[in-house]
Amino acid sequence: METFRFCPSCGGALDSRSLKAGDPDRLVCTRCGFVFYLDPKVAVGTIIDDGEGRIVLVRRAIEPGYGKWVFPGGYVDRGEPVLAAAIREAREESGLHVELHSLVDIYSYASRTPIIVVYAATRVGGELQVDEESLEARWFAAGDVPWEDLAFKSTYEGIRDYLAGRRYPLKAEG
Repeated sequence: METFRFCPSCGGALDSRSLKAGDPDRLVCTRCGFVFYLDPKVAVGTIIDDGEGRIVLVRRAIEPGYGKWVFPGGYVDRGEPVLAAAIREAREESGLHVELHSLVDIYSYASRTPIIVVYAATRVGGELQVDEESLEARWFAAGDVPWEDLAFKSTYEGIRDYLAGRRYPLKAEG
């Protein structure tokens, strides 16, 4: 919270204050009273199956986690449906067109900004490739997942839960 010093509404100084017992301190403008909430960011991840029991992992070319493996994913843009973001990120990071069929789980961690929504999907087209954020993309059988070289706790837990069969069906639209 120390990185934010001025109110985005009026430019006044922000001060850390307790507004409600039991809640964390909030940044409040000393001039206009605006409360500056530091909300989480939503990210999506997609565990893509090739129909033969293998999943796609990409090796990161960016920090955090440079050189480590993750399933395709990224941040949801403001106003973008979460399911659309999962499909977009899968295509951008792996070159694959996918069909989402279930939710694996939602992951969040103390003192971490993102909430990660992980979906299970099947490849329906495209060719495996990398983008500017990846060094490499590969298919992995369950027994070949590089567990010690996964980038994030959510990557580890998402793949673990996926391989254990955790799936929540997606509701039909409408």
